[in-house]
Amino acid sequence: MSAQLSQNLLLTVPLAPLAGAIVAGFFGKTVGRRGSHIVTILGVLIAFVLSAMTLYSVAVDGARFNATVYEWMVLGPLKMEVGFLIDGLTAMMMCVVTFVSLMVHIYTIGYMEEDDGYQRFFSYISLFTFSMLMLVMSNNMLQLFFGWEAVGLVSYLLIGFWYKKQSAIFANMKAFLVNRVGDFGFILGIGLLVAFGGSLNYAETFAKADLLSKMVFPGTDWALLSVACICLFIGAMGKSAQFPLHVWLPDSMEGPTPISALIHAATMVTAGIFMVARMSPLFELSDTALNFVMVIGSITALFMGFLGIIQNDIKRVVAYSTLSQLGYMTVALGASAYSVAVFHLMTHAFFKALLFLGAGSVIIGMHHDQDIRNMGGLRKYMPITWITSLLGSLALIGTPLFSGFYSKDSIIEAVHASHLPGAQFAYFAVIAGVFVTAFYSFRMYFLVFHGKEHFHHKPFPGEHDHHDDDHGHGHAHTPHESPAVVWVPLVLLAIPSVVIGFLTIQPMLYGDFFKDAIFVNLHAHPAMEELAEEFHGAAAMALHGLTSLPFWLATAGVVTAYVFYMVAPSIPATLAKVLRPLVIVLENKYFMDWINENILARAARLIGTGLWKGGDAGLIDGLIINGSARTVGGIAGLVRRVQTGFLYWYALVMILGVMGLMTWQLWPYIEPQFKSLIGG
Repeated sequence: MSAQLSQNLLLTVPLAPLAGAIVAGFFGKTVGRRGSHIVTILGVLIAFVLSAMTLYSVAVDGARFNATVYEWMVLGPLKMEVGFLIDGLTAMMMCVVTFVSLMVHIYTIGYMEEDDGYQRFFSYISLFTFSMLMLVMSNNMLQLFFGWEAVGLVSYLLIGFWYKKQSAIFANMKAFLVNRVGDFGFILGIGLLVAFGGSLNYAETFAKADLLSKMVFPGTDWALLSVACICLFIGAMGKSAQFPLHVWLPDSMEGPTPISALIHAATMVTAGIFMVARMSPLFELSDTALNFVMVIGSITALFMGFLGIIQNDIKRVVAYSTLSQLGYMTVALGASAYSVAVFHLMTHAFFKALLFLGAGSVIIGMHHDQDIRNMGGLRKYMPITWITSLLGSLALIGTPLFSGFYSKDSIIEAVHASHLPGAQFAYFAVIAGVFVTAFYSFRMYFLVFHGKEHFHHKPFPGEHDHHDDDHGHGHAHTPHESPAVVWVPLVLLAIPSVVIGFLTIQPMLYGDFFKDAIFVNLHAHPAMEELAEEFHGAAAMALHGLTSLPFWLATAGVVTAYVFYMVAPSIPATLAKVLRPLVIVLENKYFMDWINENILARAARLIGTGLWKGGDAGLIDGLIINGSARTVGGIAGLVRRVQTGFLYWYALVMILGVMGLMTWQLWPYIEPQFKSLIGG
């Protein structure tokens, strides 16, 4: 028996945060700081409660909803609509987005307390929540694209929130431009599906999937569906920061910390993963596209992890960890384990938001110093931040029983079971990535919370050096636990980071939770079937996990980090000298930024200048527009010479004209005599 979901209830979910954003944005001065945070938090709270109710209806009563809410316009057979599709995948995403957003909203009260743009910030994060909800709830590609672009726009506003900071403006422009590259691919993919499938609606397009799979791309022998799916995935590469379109994400740390948690944990960067899972009926029919997805994901998972090892900014370590984890999700999509990818998306959302907000709490305690080399021993000053960050780190590295373990190990197993050509490289990448993740996560953890204190008697940025004396002023900077509005969200995020994997792995991976949301062709891609055969319950999986290779690699990573940074700090220093060329490559992020700026951007500028000067100024303006004007002017100049204004001239022209006409009329009679005359 399928229960019904109310359309009005579903409409309220995205509209409540939108209303909060409008009030805080346009009437922020009127309602004041307190009014702004109350109205936006209330909007997101309503959205979360309704999302939780929706999830309950979907999971327990089997409720479904797929209908048009508003018809925007009709072009022949093509309908452009706003509509909602609610199934297991959507309901789970709605809950994750609204819960993390609610935690971020509450946390922001403490974090942005002294900022001048307080109301503006609340307006933006509420608008971001609205955009993301429109994206995940859509039942058609037009609305998906609207949400896709809207989150891109709001992330641009948030990354450059401190718009007087040059680095923030550079970072938001970079994010915007890199996402344009991805979005160009995305809209081409949508365009191909609409052109050959004839509909923007998911269900109608999926119904024609078999037909589309038999078509070829015009003018080539490529499978049309492979081209369309790769184009769609290029959009996901931009949004979900996959190599080589990953370059914007580490720089986006220029925005305030709460948005790092919002953009990089639960929402914007997971839009690409969600979209590929939603489009699973199409991706399943193209091994080429799946292989491409898997290889790109494995490169990102491993090589972005390496970059996390050498970062000293606390937020950048977490950012590179996000890149690496998104790579894991992408690899799972390539192995056709869509439910595993989405499961990791959900577990990761909680512990990554926790790690970002924990980093923000440390930054508050350190008076906005973000360098982990200036920290150490914070455990006794910030106990709640310490314990929640530890739980988040344990979840991230895949400690058995923690939520990250269930999703990460399932990804590794799924890749192992995949038969695609890229699966062996992907398996190596995700296995090696386990050690790397554990190493950089606990490098940060040990440097921040354990070991020697590096902050006493040090003036913090923006403070004068005259504090740097031995008259006890150092203790004025002693870190302290953050206020309750900051640590309560940490505790609330730590709970699901520990338990959610254990509680939900059975229904989400091996139950019916995603049964009509995600399509897998088990004959072609048997990975999920093999996983199901080996699964004997969450507790048994955790016990077995204690003897598995990933567990030992993660333990090795933690132990190595402990030895390197707690026991013998001379080792990493020596290694850095020995491996100097490698360190230079890592410090320059594989020279991707240099390549983008000096080769791609320069080439684009040269092409642009060529088209402007040669095409626009030379051909269009010079030849076509000004050339035609000059031609008309030349003809007019000749005609003007004929128009003299003298009477005798006009008389002569008239006589010559009459003679010409007469000759023309009488020519048939004159011609024979003329010919005989010439012949004679």
